[in-house]
Amino acid sequence: MSFFGELISTVFERRYQKALSEEVDERTTSELCEALLSSQGDVSGVMLARSLFKRYAGMDISEKTAFFEFLTHELEIDYDNVVSALSAYKENPGKETYRLFSEAVEPRRQELARRLNQVPGATGKLVEMRKDLLKVIQERPDLAPLDVDLRHLFSSWFNRGFLVLRPINWHSPADILDKIIAYEAVHAIDSWDDLRRRLQPSDRRCFGFFHPAMADEPLIFVQIALTQGIPNSIQGLLSDDRTAIEAEDADTAVFYSISNCQAGLAEISFGNSLIKQVVSDLSKDLPGLKTFVTLSPIPGLNRWLGKTALETPKTDTQQALAAHYLTEAKREDGMPLDPVARFHLGNGAMIHAVHADADTSDNGRVQSNGTMVNYLYDLSQIPQNHEQFVGEKSVVASDAVKTLSAAVTVKAQEFNNVKSAL
Repeated sequence: MSFFGELISTVFERRYQKALSEEVDERTTSELCEALLSSQGDVSGVMLARSLFKRYAGMDISEKTAFFEFLTHELEIDYDNVVSALSAYKENPGKETYRLFSEAVEPRRQELARRLNQVPGATGKLVEMRKDLLKVIQERPDLAPLDVDLRHLFSSWFNRGFLVLRPINWHSPADILDKIIAYEAVHAIDSWDDLRRRLQPSDRRCFGFFHPAMADEPLIFVQIALTQGIPNSIQGLLSDDRTAIEAEDADTAVFYSISNCQAGLAEISFGNSLIKQVVSDLSKDLPGLKTFVTLSPIPGLNRWLGKTALETPKTDTQQALAAHYLTEAKREDGMPLDPVARFHLGNGAMIHAVHADADTSDNGRVQSNGTMVNYLYDLSQIPQNHEQFVGEKSVVASDAVKTLSAAVTVKAQEFNNVKSAL
């Protein structure tokens, strides 16, 4: 088609879409869904998808729940069709019988989500829809199959190959900086001056993953301090009057805050890829960096300590209890109780050191009596540590941490009470 032909086609399509968008579709939500599933034309499909998103935006929570019920129970797989298709494939395995089986085992709601996603901006709207669903599921576990399908689709749509790593600095667009302030989940950013102190100095870095379909929305971001030596206090890293160093003089990169930004992408893992990519990029840009380490919170510590006889432990006891909690306190599946520990150990890091009075903020005191932990990313040991943790559920820790942990004795019954309570 010639350039002018494409131009004329585009003009007519936009006019058609505008005319349709001004009409009020009187069909029910379920009728709109069925119409979209049976739609053959791109233009009509786009307009139906727009109508559904517009309808959803005006729903209250009870109406959204009813919509989720329809997607879960009315757009389910046809069980008899699945059995029949599987039987046919078993008797005569081949391209056609496999295709029919693959179609049978996919619920219609997955195709509906794909067709909804053809509208510009739809990916972000579907992520918000799953955010709503996750809230509803807490009271309606029967809707979980719908979440399984959305999570399956998002795992493909937000595959690492589609993500873009972008540096975030003081000169980034204002709307991105606003979102960094809003989404920061570990150490609250109190003001624009506070944000400037984290982004502008030569020894500070921030990186985020973005998706082309949500170009102005960070999915996850990490804040990094370039230091000389491994720090033992977040207050020292974020102090107003600290003296910045030149990036080339740093020997350590400290990942002190990792924040997931989209609640609708819960359980879609980005952190592992983010840390590995940032470590790779920083190593190339700053060859003087030899150590990559976190300064991380211990969010479950005080809930565990709440079941012990100690209310205000001494500094050495506090560190020992934290070490014991991180290395020995486990869930029923054998994985560590602490979610941050599970994340970093699963990425191949090791528990390097624990520090008392490392976070004196109100949140730090509430979570862990101010105790924090360094997870060390030793590039030569990451694959081995990862395999040991995933395969054997073994927590990799430094000798110093193991010694601290061994100094703590918790009565068996008391420890079991703690584990069951968490």
